[in-house]
Amino acid sequence: MQVSKIFPTPLASIAHPDAARLNRDLTAAILAREAADPGVRHSNQGGWQSQDNFLDWSGEAGADLVAFALAFANRMSAIWDPGSGLLEADLDWAFNAWANVNRSGQGNVGHAHPGCYWSAVYWVDNGMDDADEASGGEIEFLDPRGSMPIMLNPAIKMRIEGCLLAGLKHQVRPQSGTLLMFPSWLIHGVNIFEGKRPRISVAINFVPPMAA
Repeated sequence: MQVSKIFPTPLASIAHPDAARLNRDLTAAILAREAADPGVRHSNQGGWQSQDNFLDWSGEAGADLVAFALAFANRMSAIWDPGSGLLEADLDWAFNAWANVNRSGQGNVGHAHPGCYWSAVYWVDNGMDDADEASGGEIEFLDPRGSMPIMLNPAIKMRIEGCLLAGLKHQVRPQSGTLLMFPSWLIHGVNIFEGKRPRISVAINFVPPMAA
């Protein structure tokens, strides 16, 4: 028997190699900005979200993070050339970025990012003191096929590795110093966070140059 899992949806993560230094500097910049700016409200249920001008006020640490994320976007992408096939991407991505601070009882409702190709979140501080601490706040992705795979009988599952969550949702637990990247059309939200410290993150959208 041969089974092919077609039309996969990528969800990629990478740890920043100098996360301790980066996170220290980003925490100071983001909390200072939160204290001085009322922020905006989009998907956030409570919490604070900055405007999408993150580079204007985040200093060297912000520029470092965005450069790291841009390199990862290229690493996750390729260019199709009819004569040569797939080529490595070195694209001049347009982007916008913003910071988020969630405290206990706060989260983000489900949403997507229209007009973008990749979206990413970097966790500056996951707000947990212990790796096993149950604090909620997972980022949650909905199956883009909707509920169709479970409409007839929710108890019946596809007996194939990686297919058990068909029609349901996939959760990722935030890890400080980790960048998570996913297609911008993938609907996602953040479960209510119940940690003791603020959960601090930076979100980035990437738009590729349009074809000539």
